[in-house]
Amino acid sequence: MDATAAPDWEGWGGLGRSSTGPQGPSAAPTVAVMPAPDLATLLDPERCALVTQECQVGVIGGAAVLRDLAEEAARDAVPNMARLVTAARAASVPVVHCLAVRRADDKGSNTNARLFGATRKLGIRIEPGSPEAALLPELGPEPDDLVLQRYHGLGPMGGTDLDPVLRNLGVEVIVGVGVSVNVAMTNFVMDAVNAGYVFVLARDAVAGVPRAYADAVIDNTLALLATVTTTDLVVDAWNGVAP
Repeated sequence: MDATAAPDWEGWGGLGRSSTGPQGPSAAPTVAVMPAPDLATLLDPERCALVTQECQVGVIGGAAVLRDLAEEAARDAVPNMARLVTAARAASVPVVHCLAVRRADDKGSNTNARLFGATRKLGIRIEPGSPEAALLPELGPEPDDLVLQRYHGLGPMGGTDLDPVLRNLGVEVIVGVGVSVNVAMTNFVMDAVNAGYVFVLARDAVAGVPRAYADAVIDNTLALLATVTTTDLVVDAWNGVAP
């Protein structure tokens, strides 16, 4: 839920209505209000990690073929991600970068959805070890960061090393940032929740297109699954524990 304001569940098919009492047209519904979480507790460095998703030169950097997404990410998300990785490192929060790669011949990569064919047709190049596949320089990596690569899938968790790596680190809470809200970040939130993690989404450190659609997905879907907050609040929480 939004850490800045507890949501009103009114409008969700009566989800927030009391099961007892009058429910006629003139009756005022009883609305269940979820309390805002305590971010300082939730973001304890001993139990959380910052995970970046496809923040790569060939995805949202100078070599990106999806220019609308790259330009949208450059407005707010990339600068805020840079602030978050800096604050995480200062607070000894593990930083994990999840990169997507594809061989030039596509061997081992998905071809079973329009997304994969469309990006290939647009000329995406994210071969392993290439400049295009590299992490955005604004984000590192620093020597203590972990960098994971995947050849397949829509998100960073399904069938990858991310889950066991996080469990080996003792992580229970994922702070997820990156692109895109359209597909991969939404997939990431759902996979993480299904795997038993608590997910924290810094809404100004993710991007999707068009922006109004990404905001609608966050407000109407991801807010039901994740703690939706802001970069400022996450940075403040981590600055409070940094040595």
